[in-house]
Amino acid sequence: MGLTLYIGNKNYSSWSFRPWLAMKAANIAFEEVVIPLYTGTTDKQRILDVSPAGKVPVLTDGDVTVWDSIAIIEYLAEKFPGAQLWPQDPASRAHARAISAEMHGGFGALRRECGMNIHRPRRAKELSEEARENIARVQEIWTDCRKHYGRTGPFLFGAFTAADAMYAPVVHRFRTYAIDASPPVQEYMEAMLAYPPFAEWTAQALAETLVIDRFETD
Repeated sequence: MGLTLYIGNKNYSSWSFRPWLAMKAANIAFEEVVIPLYTGTTDKQRILDVSPAGKVPVLTDGDVTVWDSIAIIEYLAEKFPGAQLWPQDPASRAHARAISAEMHGGFGALRRECGMNIHRPRRAKELSEEARENIARVQEIWTDCRKHYGRTGPFLFGAFTAADAMYAPVVHRFRTYAIDASPPVQEYMEAMLAYPPFAEWTAQALAETLVIDRFETD
């Protein structure tokens, strides 16, 4: 029995995007099952049937069930060491894990005020001071990684890694909300937006027809 990844709507589900992108980038074969979010009790029960936390993403591997994006990525990194989801150099790997954990547990204002909605027309909006601080910190992280670890390629640690997957939804947020980005950050975003697995998710998100009123569109 192979791997199955349960995800939410590609237009909205930033957490689903992360492990999906990591698996595509690493050429890990998996079956994809989309469970639409925010559409009623039936779909909520479908999620509960596979996830004890009642949230997506969820990865199943035979009798093993793993939920939460970063836990899924760590499971995959152990199962497929040849995929090199984390940098091979110990210092680089430690830094990649640290910034990924920071992404996983932080940036609440940015999440709340700039939700992932790839259908949203690109335009700026007024943001709180806390959200602006989140944006500055993300740009600091990306710039520092590119300067110290990313000299061998266009991504945070040169080659694409789990850290890029963890920050991928923020690339869409920066683009959608027309965030003023420094030249190094713009270069990194352009590399991510052009990366074939990233572009594949984006195209499929734009093809979705389900529009959820609770998500901002202007």
